[in-house]
Amino acid sequence: MAAADQKILAALAQECVRATFFLLGRRAAEHPELVRRMAAQGHTVAHHTLTHHNLKYMKPEAAIGEIDKGIAAVETALHGTATTTPTTSFFRFPYFEMMPATLETLQKRGIAVFGADLWASDWNHMTPAQQLKLLTDRLQIARKGIILLHDPKAQTASMLPAFLRYLRDNHYRAVHVVPADAKTVSGKAH
Repeated sequence: MAAADQKILAALAQECVRATFFLLGRRAAEHPELVRRMAAQGHTVAHHTLTHHNLKYMKPEAAIGEIDKGIAAVETALHGTATTTPTTSFFRFPYFEMMPATLETLQKRGIAVFGADLWASDWNHMTPAQQLKLLTDRLQIARKGIILLHDPKAQTASMLPAFLRYLRDNHYRAVHVVPADAKTVSGKAH
């Protein structure tokens, strides 16, 4: 498991925050122990294609194939069985770009598609302090929403503890998104 992933999970545990991880199938296949650890710690494991291709530029059949291969890889990492029926029916399009036919297919299959309201732009090189300032400035304007971070990024892992403290100290509430049919243990969704 990469050091960034360990830092991310440790920071979330320290602040008692559960997250939703939209995983690439390729990464899940390479690190199944990480996927199982995320789930065991109560995080939501969701889907984000096999390889992060921009599906907007693919034929609908190829785009659905990329999605289904990603779902199968994540499900294999989680449960040891390849299936295109996701345990958690949550999906996020790479680059937030899609074609209507692909979106319609997912909707017919009962797969909820997520976007994001603000992001840390962590695909750009910057220091953790710069990333924290960028993200908190954006949050001060938006005041709420789904926040996009990339867990494999070292700068994000280094920034996350300070960001979670910022949320707590400024009276924000992190909301854990779970499927409507999620089983509960001791009254807590997992």
